Amino acid sequence: MNTVRVRTEEYYGYSNQNYVNNPIQEETPIIEGYFQRESTVKEMAIRRVNRTLCTLLGILVCVAFVSYYFSMTNELTLNTLSRQITTLNEENAELQNNLDRLKSFNNVDTKVAQNSLLQKAAKVIEVQAVKQAVATPADTLKKSSSEFNWSIGY
Repeated sequence: MNTVRVRTEEYYGYSNQNYVNNPIQEETPIIEGYFQRESTVKEMAIRRVNRTLCTLLGILVCVAFVSYYFSMTNELTLNTLSRQITTLNEENAELQNNLDRLKSFNNVDTKVAQNSLLQKAAKVIEVQAVKQAVATPADTLKKSSSEFNWSIGY
């Protein structure tokens, strides 16, 4: 085989050394356009990791939106309950004041009944109606019998 190779090189008139020393000049390509080049294993691994991370990030963003929605609905519910509690507390304060006032009246009434300070009338007395007298104007104003003497000092 070596003999055949040597013969072909000699026959065509070129050698390996001549090709290495004078490489073919790169010419402009005949077909122009964008052609994808082959992806290396490293690029494919990086692409897969990026796609996985983007998917995880999207899922986490969706979970954040859902949890924010639920937290806002819970906050609205808590605000409504807080307003209702405040209203009930104010009503309870008014009712407690009324109850305290009624208890104090009840306590006074009970103490009066226990000590018999007030007694009911045993008998009702009827009185004849009195005719209305015409009011007469006073003729003169009464003067005080003694006049006050002003004094200085003690």
